[in-house]
Amino acid sequence: MTHFLHTEADLLAGLAELVKLDPRLAPVAETAGAFSLRRREGGYAGLCAIVCGQQVSVASAAAMRDRLFAAFDPFHHDTVRLARTDKLKRLGLSNAKIKSIKEIGKAVGKGAIDLNAVGEMDADAAHALLTALHGVGPWTADIYLLFCLGHADAFPAGDLAVQEAARIALALRKRPDAKQLTKIAEAWRPWRGVAAHLMWAYYHAVKKRDVVPVGTTVKKTPTKKTPAKKTARKKSVKKAATKPAKRKSKNG
Repeated sequence: MTHFLHTEADLLAGLAELVKLDPRLAPVAETAGAFSLRRREGGYAGLCAIVCGQQVSVASAAAMRDRLFAAFDPFHHDTVRLARTDKLKRLGLSNAKIKSIKEIGKAVGKGAIDLNAVGEMDADAAHALLTALHGVGPWTADIYLLFCLGHADAFPAGDLAVQEAARIALALRKRPDAKQLTKIAEAWRPWRGVAAHLMWAYYHAVKKRDVVPVGTTVKKTPTKKTPAKKTARKKSVKKAATKPAKRKSKNG
């Protein structure tokens, strides 16, 4: 039986069931405190919004989505699929994102997938169907199922915040990767989606950081550090250049 998280009451009921399945999560829920259900639009528009947010900053993702939806109103898979590539590029989409939303639109148009009906399926079957689409990876599929369709058993094991929260909550030696966390989460079926909500809330509580909004990931730009020795050498050269040269003695 597929469970859904459409209301706050659904989330609370699911949390009670989750804690029964795994009592270790009771203190985790206490630390996390009250947290709200987060939902967003489903269908083609909802999935495209998540694709737009892949590997870009929160601000860039929001701006890109706004431009895309403003350019195509109403937002329909056939209209976007047939749009010129240069038009989509002007909206800020990369070649990879353009190919993804066009291929997804093509699949929807051909009837190869019903992006709303997948919510009625078993989480694993729905996940497999979504990841078969071009540009839809495991994280994107699970985020879509959980936040756009309210699937109570969708679990984004590849989400870094969920992984880190699980490490702290379960006193693990190191942060589990997606494969390890998927195995851990087997004990939380059919409420893995509730567990994800709980982990995000717990992460916020213990790290004092806001979790990245749904459908977006932060791409960190590595800062270029100058090696200490090189910095010291630059400073000494600069100092030597500004310091007046000593007058050489006639006696040598």
